[in-house]
Amino acid sequence: MMSHDPAGLRTAVRRQDRAVQDDAWITAMLSQAPVAYLAMANAEQPFINSNLFVYDPTRSAIYFHTARDGRTRTTIEANPRICLSVGEMGRLLPAATALEFSVEYAGVTVFGTAHVVIDTEEAAYALQLLLDKYFPHLHPGHDYRPIMAQELEYTSVYRIDIEEWSGKRKTVAGDPQGAFFYPYNGEESIT
Repeated sequence: MMSHDPAGLRTAVRRQDRAVQDDAWITAMLSQAPVAYLAMANAEQPFINSNLFVYDPTRSAIYFHTARDGRTRTTIEANPRICLSVGEMGRLLPAATALEFSVEYAGVTVFGTAHVVIDTEEAAYALQLLLDKYFPHLHPGHDYRPIMAQELEYTSVYRIDIEEWSGKRKTVAGDPQGAFFYPYNGEESIT
């Protein structure tokens, strides 16, 4: 597992039976997740933003962008320490007692340092990675005009250098009685 904290205090998963130590699974989750939730703090005020993002395994980094000016840029410039999370929900699992109700899930938490990307080549690279992730069927120069240097003046591009990560998931084998996917569609179960 990627880690620069030998004690693993930030990435420790309480339920070890749900901890994922497989870096390939973690990178796959980061690559396929559609939205990330970015936690930041400026002084004593925490903020969280949902963002489109792209994981770049060649740089062990995550890229995203926002408006040129705003809270995200101001916060990152004041305190570049971040936490980012992605996740997905599986089946909801009813039970005979309220205490035993549960849900399948999978998620990754990333800790790192965010930087405003100043280099125009890196910024264009990151924005193209984002376009390639969300619009893989469209190609620059064929389906749309490629990114122009002057357009970079309208956005802030960020790189999160990943320091640590952890994965966590819960799955239940088979077809548990009454299990269903959210939202409930009126059927008794998926089994």
